[in-house]
Amino acid sequence: MSQRKRYAIVGTGARAGMFVEALTVTYRDTAELVALCDLSHSRMEWYNRQLTAASLGPRPAYHASQFDQMIAETRPDTVIVSTMDRTHHEYIVRAMELGCDAITEKPMTTDLAKLQAIFAAIERTGRSLRVTFNYRYAPAYTKFREMLGLGVVGRPLCVDFSWMLDTSHGADYFRRWHRQKENSGGLLVHKATHHFDLVNWWIDSYPQSVFALGELKFYGRENAEARGEHYPYARYTGVPEAQDDPFALFLDQKEAMRGLYLEAEAETGYLRDRNVFGEPITIEDTMTVTARYRNGVLLSYCLVAYCPWEGLHVAVTGTKGRIELDIEENITHLLGDGAAAEAKASKGPFKQARLRVFPMFKPAYEVEIPPGRGGHGGADSVMLEQIFSPTPPPDPFNRAASHVDGAASILVGIAANESIRTGRLVHVDGLFPLSALMATR
Repeated sequence: MSQRKRYAIVGTGARAGMFVEALTVTYRDTAELVALCDLSHSRMEWYNRQLTAASLGPRPAYHASQFDQMIAETRPDTVIVSTMDRTHHEYIVRAMELGCDAITEKPMTTDLAKLQAIFAAIERTGRSLRVTFNYRYAPAYTKFREMLGLGVVGRPLCVDFSWMLDTSHGADYFRRWHRQKENSGGLLVHKATHHFDLVNWWIDSYPQSVFALGELKFYGRENAEARGEHYPYARYTGVPEAQDDPFALFLDQKEAMRGLYLEAEAETGYLRDRNVFGEPITIEDTMTVTARYRNGVLLSYCLVAYCPWEGLHVAVTGTKGRIELDIEENITHLLGDGAAAEAKASKGPFKQARLRVFPMFKPAYEVEIPPGRGGHGGADSVMLEQIFSPTPPPDPFNRAASHVDGAASILVGIAANESIRTGRLVHVDGLFPLSALMATR
């Protein structure tokens, strides 16, 4: 048997869980998790307790300040970065300088200076970077790509894309570190990086120019008080006044929340359950973006983070017709342990999903969407197989995302943030020379 490939994970919040499971269970015959690294020993200890309970053995745990030591002592081939967005570049760059490849959670990074640092490190070291755009692997979004590739709309001309985040998932970005733009780049970078990447991939092009509007219209103290609502507490857990607040999240009601966040507070000072109607909040919750792509396609995009339901509507209209995808998602990640397990067992990722094609001058027809199970619309397990399996199945849809794809996605959000700030149309190449990198995809 060939030698197992070695991985270390930096950033051991909840998002690291799927990588820990993949490396220690699903692909343990060909891949090895050799170390954990985080600002919090409590979080790493929580994962090690789970591994010990499953007879998989604990892994060496290093404080973030010991990152170089971890690389020297455990010799990973690849470092998986799942830290706070604003620090992705630090670990990507340093991992490469120390001789490792990198896999990073989305978004690749949050601003131009950090993006430039990553590209400079890739050029300097020759190491590789993969961005985990798991939405590409969801059966519904892959089928959408397949139909466009078959030419059902002819040449794409216009994309209309709306994404609705509900008052559970959407609100959660306003409870966490994401609520401050310096940490996340705002939802146009942190969340919409998924959506812009899908558009880039679906129409096989990159953005050229961007105009955007965005405001904080629902969350935050001022918006609540303007509606006559008053929420004086800073957080939810342990606050009696918050018991009937429909936006409350109680960290002591779910084992992972308790172990990864509540028990780590004394060590990190990070509150995972801040009041969504508190301060400070510096990101937007209502955003619209218009973009022109290099192949001439026009995009109209809207993201709202306080809807009664969660899902999307996307339509591509072209020279020969139109294709539409409508999805309403099941959101279970904030449910208590029992309720979440029951929901996952009894439901798929979607409550409803419908894909329709409207050819020019011919009857419309529906397209069956392949079933998917598990996280992110059935995508996570497919993506993990492509990353960690030594013999992944062929991928005719080219779903693996490079650092250039990662840049193309966040540059829509970065340009949109700049447009919101200045009120002007922003040309992407004026921010970052994306056109010069297209040939390197």
